[in-house]
Amino acid sequence: MFEKEYGGRFMSEMRRRDRQVTDLAEIKEIIEKNMILHLGLFDKEFPYVVPLHYGYEYDEGKNQFIFYMHGAKQGHKIDLIHQNPNACIQIEGEVIPDYDHEIPCKYGAFFTSFIGRGKAELLEKHDEKAHALNQLMQHQTGKRFEFTEKMTKPVAVIKVVVTDYSAKAKKMKSTK
Repeated sequence: MFEKEYGGRFMSEMRRRDRQVTDLAEIKEIIEKNMILHLGLFDKEFPYVVPLHYGYEYDEGKNQFIFYMHGAKQGHKIDLIHQNPNACIQIEGEVIPDYDHEIPCKYGAFFTSFIGRGKAELLEKHDEKAHALNQLMQHQTGKRFEFTEKMTKPVAVIKVVVTDYSAKAKKMKSTK
């Protein structure tokens, strides 16, 4: 795999550089516009991928995205995080079919996407869980809430600090 440093993070060399998104504001927009991410974990010899609602924040100083998800305290994804915290985040959005062609090989879609890798951890402290759940609710609903310990105790909160990432888009041509 070829890697290059870009803006303090490492990105894989992208074959279709014409679709690579490198502008941080555009990358944040991709993450902001969408509601579901796919969390990829290791499950022995096969990947395990689960769709989840998410919240996020961006750490300017470290140039890192931090994603938060929640769920039951027991279950397969929780077991897998305990076994191996390496994780992948994938988000796709704005998928619009591009089927107006006479040649089948030209069929495709316009889209945006984000892929990031990092470590998953399970938050335990009430204040950390409340912060994470507020990031999730802010992203999903546009609202902030007061989370009591009674509310945070029974839920698992997953935090993934993304240390390297890339974004991609195939956009429709402007008709102006």
